[in-house]
Amino acid sequence: MPAVRRRRGQRGSAIVDFTLVMVVLLPIVLGILQVALVLHVRTTLAAAASEGARLAATADRGPEDGVNRTRSQISDALAGRYARDVRVRRVMIDGAPGIEITVHAEVPALGIGGPAVEFDVSGRAVEEEPR
Repeated sequence: MPAVRRRRGQRGSAIVDFTLVMVVLLPIVLGILQVALVLHVRTTLAAAASEGARLAATADRGPEDGVNRTRSQISDALAGRYARDVRVRRVMIDGAPGIEITVHAEVPALGIGGPAVEFDVSGRAVEEEPR
């Protein structure tokens, strides 16, 4: 079998090819990671807000119990910094009294700093009637 020979002008071309590919590929991979992080945080916050609203809507509990449950779940699943801005209010849901818990959060770029993505998520539940 003949050995593969390279011409002198092709030496080092693999490094150039690798660099050109990485310049395009790295931002794409980092962008995908950022979207995944934001979606994970958003989904977790929405689940915690819904759970807190369900607790607050039970007959023997109040709105503050729902806020505390929401904060506790956020702190356990993510970090306490996401549980700072949790609000509760009474609302009407299809004509029935209910509770809505809203969480406002900022997710920094790739979780390490930089420009943040801000969003609000809410959880609602119809209040139980006392027996």
